[in-house]
Amino acid sequence: MNDTYSFGAFVDQRDGLDWYADDSVLQQVLRHYAGDDWESADRAARRISPLVAGPWRRLAEEAARPEMRPRVLHYDGFGERIDRLERPMQIEKLENEVFSLGLFSKTTPPWSRLIQLLLIYENGEACIACPLVCTEGLIALLERFADRPETHAILSHCRDGHDGHFAIGAQYLSEIQGGSDVPANVAEAVPDGDGWRIFGQKFFCSATHADYAVITARPRGSDTIGLFVMQSYENQSSKRRNGFTIDRLKWKMGTVELPTAEITLNGARAWQVGPIDRGVANVTGIVLTTSRLTVGLSSAANMIRAVREARLYADFRTAFGQPIGHYPLVIGQLQTLARRAHETLAGAFKIYRDSLSLPDGFRGGLASGEPENLRRRAFRVRELVMLQKLVASLDSTDVLRGAMSIFGGHGIMEDFSALPRLFRDSAINELWEGPRNVLLTQIHRDLQRAAHFYPAAAFVQDLLAGAPSTVIDPLAKEAATLVAHPSLLTPDDATVAIAGRLEQWAHVLMHAYQAQALREVETKKGFQTAKP
Repeated sequence: MNDTYSFGAFVDQRDGLDWYADDSVLQQVLRHYAGDDWESADRAARRISPLVAGPWRRLAEEAARPEMRPRVLHYDGFGERIDRLERPMQIEKLENEVFSLGLFSKTTPPWSRLIQLLLIYENGEACIACPLVCTEGLIALLERFADRPETHAILSHCRDGHDGHFAIGAQYLSEIQGGSDVPANVAEAVPDGDGWRIFGQKFFCSATHADYAVITARPRGSDTIGLFVMQSYENQSSKRRNGFTIDRLKWKMGTVELPTAEITLNGARAWQVGPIDRGVANVTGIVLTTSRLTVGLSSAANMIRAVREARLYADFRTAFGQPIGHYPLVIGQLQTLARRAHETLAGAFKIYRDSLSLPDGFRGGLASGEPENLRRRAFRVRELVMLQKLVASLDSTDVLRGAMSIFGGHGIMEDFSALPRLFRDSAINELWEGPRNVLLTQIHRDLQRAAHFYPAAAFVQDLLAGAPSTVIDPLAKEAATLVAHPSLLTPDDATVAIAGRLEQWAHVLMHAYQAQALREVETKKGFQTAKP
């Protein structure tokens, strides 16, 4: 019996890679879209990459084992209700080291932040991706609306840190009866002095271990939804929950390291954020848009890692006398997977560049009262973020599935590769921050509402500027037809057909945008393609 076979050479090569320094396409895409900020971003990437691909990768893999899953301890030894979340030390170490980077500090340039986040997201959720994006959304919200000492202190704690500790943010929006239908929320906000008390239940509360949370609630006696921020504990030195209980943790198929809970609010102290009647607009336009932008980035990160490891394995593994990477079917599959990964990466960076050009960043609702060119640019970014989220999250599961198939049976072995874990995390990303049907409906509605200042055909033409007319013209024509249909809410045959066409149009449009984004990089002098 021959029992001397070893995967050692493959494992050593895989685990010895520098995820940034060894990725020429990533470097070139960053250089193109970061522009004048490229050198500082490149330095930041080179500093963090050995950590991400080395010790942080190992922490993420250790924490993903089933016995490491978080649990909630409802009572202490004295019968006091504490609802303490217990997580493995690997997660707490990873969290402390990542947040100590001060990624959202004003001293961290945007492109340095972005490239570091991309590299971190190559390790999947690991109870770090969701807390990072939720914290970024909370910071974006408070930078616009913090108007009192309490909210300024929360902003400072999350963005700049207090005594070396950087706080974590979360989003508690969904309720059992509404899900993505935030206006259907029934949790109630009651005035209490200069603040509010929140009563009710929230059904999907991820990053339940966070220090602060953005929360929606209906002011008593009002038909509108307000937006608030609450701290998790009565004060920073106390371990007594701030007027809420953690009822149970969700049993999820992915992002299992991340505690997601059902909670009951029993008078949680909270502070109003923004106009009380603009809660839905601001949570959608600022908080969720920030999160959706990051879903596209994390999808690209998952694809890049999957393709890298599949290529290494194809070079290593032999079958029928030669490496499997020499077979035409495998060559073609890897080329297809790599192209999708790189187009998604380029598209994510291009959208990020354009988002940075918005004078006031993300905002709630459609912009008005501005020059038409600026209004159109803000609208393009808003729609692109949603298009990217729904398309890239689906593509990520496809790419990961394809990469796992290169490994054969080993592709589904949890202790052989991180790809099964990344696959499950990607499936969760399809649903977080708005499932595809919600986003498609919103896109259709937005295009109709914007038609008086931005016809759908013109929107497509601007979005795909530089692409061949044979690509642009059919998509522009189809956009006009889709927008002419009055509503997606009537359950008749005509609307079902239009809904199907809208979904197909969205994917073709986003793929065309991503392809054009990568072509912009490839046309630069000195561009070098990745290994075929």
